[in-house]
Amino acid sequence: MPRFYIPPLAWSLENLALDAAETHHALDVLRMKAGDRATVFNGRGAEATVEFAVVEKGRVTLKKIAAAKSEPLICSITLGQAIPKGKNMDLIVEKATELGAAAIAPLLSERTVVRCDEAEALAKQEKWQRVAIEAAKQCGQNWVPAVAKPQTPKEFFHSGEKFDLLLIASLQSDSQSLKTVLADHGPKKPARVLILVGPEGDFTPAEMNLAKSSGCRPITLGPIILRSETAAIYCLSVLSHELFA
Repeated sequence: MPRFYIPPLAWSLENLALDAAETHHALDVLRMKAGDRATVFNGRGAEATVEFAVVEKGRVTLKKIAAAKSEPLICSITLGQAIPKGKNMDLIVEKATELGAAAIAPLLSERTVVRCDEAEALAKQEKWQRVAIEAAKQCGQNWVPAVAKPQTPKEFFHSGEKFDLLLIASLQSDSQSLKTVLADHGPKKPARVLILVGPEGDFTPAEMNLAKSSGCRPITLGPIILRSETAAIYCLSVLSHELFA
């Protein structure tokens, strides 16, 4: 069945309604009509099977058939991603959503080509949040990662967010394998994890020192140097394998 997103603040099982964009997609793109069924979700674990009860031009009335709640994954992973050039950040956000990331923090590192003022940063945040929603619609994920406004690594660490385990992908000689770092962490799996992925050419020495002083453990991604978007997918895939089971 088609899936549609309803923001958490607009979620009410007794009065479910699609916004203008989702209504357009349902009626003008998918050509849905009265009697058709769909799934709606709020990005915070709630979903409902609904029937299109009344369909008029630009308006849909939904009838709830059944409702359910998905629990969040046992480990909350935040991806701190240095923003790559072009549209690669769209790809990273999409794949991070599919791989179960709980949050995405776009980073403006010193070697990041992308630069933006406050208005541009807010526009990028809104765009990437929409990418995450669309990815969740496609893959059946009922939890949509929160995409933060682009910020510098210093601003990110000064925000004071707490994690049980902090990691940074590194090309430096002191990096260790993820298995080694997890073994050092102890038998109890961490509930909140941060993984930082740098730009092409890696984080600068100053940024690496900032991350280490903030508690990040450098991890290696193997003998092959990966592109930034590949590194993000690699990290989330390995972490999900190790921590979601």
